[in-house]
Amino acid sequence: MDRNIRQPSLVDALLPVITLVCLLSLAVYLFSDDSSYGPNQIALLLCAGIAALVGLKNGHKWKDIEAGINKGINISLGAILILLAVGSLIGTWILSGTVPTMIYLGLKLLSPELFYAAACAMCALVAISIGSSWTVAGTIGIGLMGIATGLGMSPAITAGAVISGAYFGDKLSPLSDTTNLAPAVAGSELFSHIRHMLWTTVPSLAIALVLFLFIGFSEESVSSSSELNALINDLDQQFNLGWHLLIPMAVLLFMAVKKVPAFPTILVGAVLGGIFAVIFQPQAIANLAGGSEDLSPALATLKGVWIAFFDGYSSDTGNAVLDDLLSKGGMSGMLNTVWLIMCAMTFGGVLEKLGLLERLVRSALNLARSTGSLVVTTMATCIGTNIITADQYISVILPGRMYRAEFKRRKLAAVNLSRTLEDAGTISSPLIPWNTCGAYMAATLGVATFAYLPFAFFNLANLVLAAVYAYAGFKILPLEDEEDSAADDKQNLQVLNEAKA
Repeated sequence: MDRNIRQPSLVDALLPVITLVCLLSLAVYLFSDDSSYGPNQIALLLCAGIAALVGLKNGHKWKDIEAGINKGINISLGAILILLAVGSLIGTWILSGTVPTMIYLGLKLLSPELFYAAACAMCALVAISIGSSWTVAGTIGIGLMGIATGLGMSPAITAGAVISGAYFGDKLSPLSDTTNLAPAVAGSELFSHIRHMLWTTVPSLAIALVLFLFIGFSEESVSSSSELNALINDLDQQFNLGWHLLIPMAVLLFMAVKKVPAFPTILVGAVLGGIFAVIFQPQAIANLAGGSEDLSPALATLKGVWIAFFDGYSSDTGNAVLDDLLSKGGMSGMLNTVWLIMCAMTFGGVLEKLGLLERLVRSALNLARSTGSLVVTTMATCIGTNIITADQYISVILPGRMYRAEFKRRKLAAVNLSRTLEDAGTISSPLIPWNTCGAYMAATLGVATFAYLPFAFFNLANLVLAAVYAYAGFKILPLEDEEDSAADDKQNLQVLNEAKA
């Protein structure tokens, strides 16, 4: 390091963070749910500027700060591309009748009493199979949100159920990025990590399902049978519905199971939606293209599908519920979320480059005296990193890197650290509006993060249980237990290989 560069003090590190908390709180007070449509972005950029001034004071050059910004934004580009692709997917899947079919079938098959619990369980099963909470929210989640509107159920509670199930499955699936990342960073073995997570995740899901069942049986649906029938009939009249229209979703889920990268998978799903629209929904395309009488049928069709890709679908049936339900999607609908992510990653990139984040972590480590406080401090660091850097991967990697030696020094098995990284880093990411996960879920499901947060029961219960386990010393394994478990895993694998031979 350049000798002219001074190490940041704790005050240096706290200044931009405390300012950000104050500005974001003020934004919520002044603008309520609209704070994500500009105010939060300004707060993040202003605090990035404050952090940059701290860096300049400590001897950093602007080009180094700019490099940190570029790195932060570069990390988010994958998420941004996926987000834009999901916008197109929503638009073409509505136009093709895929989403309307999901809504139609759901309205016919799901009862209001069981809806929230069924939505959570359905998302959990699919997420375990494919290992992606984002894909679950962008496919099944969209359909469930539509079903909720048709049944007169709460969109916020439905979004909480979708996220609860999606993150349970994502967390336990060996196909998930974070499930593989956490043990790699902590130094544990994948399946030992998954087994250790069962102690916090399964009870958390059980709590969530009980709460969703309780709400479902105690909440009355605001839609009458006549309104429900009218919605079903209007869907049937506007689209040519059928089970075959679920093929694009089946193809997308198959590609996800085969671990095809998310961006091309979702893009293929969007293109399939456009193809199915051309084949099965010519009237819907004509309505969307509107005013194309001077174009040939082929060009008018191309125009309608093109609109669905970049600007989504627009419904004009006269049924206010249906029109609000189906008028969404397109890349343009995701641009505000992209703006939010880029501003958040700018702030996080500056803090990481200038060593301010590392300084905060070092101070937090000094507070961890007991095993329970070490685990809870690690959790707080993961959540804080999610808030500051707006990226769940950094919230797993950075605390894992910082605390790994300390867990080993205290003779604690690495699975304790890897589980904690997921219990806090993975789980808290969709609960923060400007985090890539929170921004994605809000944009995809159409519900503000702070609106669905109280109903993300699995995520909240998991955080509480992890902290309770830590202080109670329950299922906190010493180092030798993990070594014995790893030896058993190795022996079992050897027996399996011999049996195959």
